[in-house]
Amino acid sequence: MTAVPEAIEDVAEDVRPDRPWVTVVWNDPVNLMDYVTHVFMSHFGYSKEKATELMLQVHHDGRSAVSNGSREEMERDVEAMHGHGLWATLVKDD
Repeated sequence: MTAVPEAIEDVAEDVRPDRPWVTVVWNDPVNLMDYVTHVFMSHFGYSKEKATELMLQVHHDGRSAVSNGSREEMERDVEAMHGHGLWATLVKDD
């Protein structure tokens, strides 16, 4: 059996999948809860129950992670949330 060079083993051990990014929607004093629920349903395609759950997280906890994926996808979601008048940011998921 041929030994694998140590350098190749080190590279193989260091290969990790890219961690996804997350769109976070923040609570604000402007938008009504029904409107936030509507935005989550219309943009993300969430059921009324899921959209309500996320909206309540925003309301009670001050924020909620509403979607995850590649950086480019989350940048689009953040921009869409801004277009609906919601406060949103993207963060790298740990």
